[in-house]
Amino acid sequence: MEPTISQYRDLKIICEEDCGNSPKKKLLQEFSIAFAVCDTDFVINQIANDVYWHLIGDRVIQGKEPFVKMMVDRKDKKINEIHIQNIITHGRTGAVNGTLNVGGMKRYDFCDIYNFSSAGKNSKIKEITSYVIKNTSHF
Repeated sequence: MEPTISQYRDLKIICEEDCGNSPKKKLLQEFSIAFAVCDTDFVINQIANDVYWHLIGDRVIQGKEPFVKMMVDRKDKKINEIHIQNIITHGRTGAVNGTLNVGGMKRYDFCDIYNFSSAGKNSKIKEITSYVIKNTSHF
């Protein structure tokens, strides 16, 4: 399967095409991209009011307002490219891993683990655990 390469605003997106049978996979792909470009409107509609976000080794953010504030505060860190390597979903859980290129100068490898409020296709993201590591091996 060949990767899909497209543009979203000023963001280069690289992601394997999928069969399209998993609404949660599509949602996590769109959520990762929306988060990368700070599309707060999209993100707000996908997270629960009491969302819990644990950035391993950094901090814990609880609630929709602090979540969005953190997104807005980091808006100046322009992500130029997102390469989504894997999206895995099952029931009420999911995971996305890949690489972010920030400002053309820094790369970060990430893995986000998601828990939804239910297994239903319209459920909100309730918990996120993020692992982010600065990657210097690409330069």
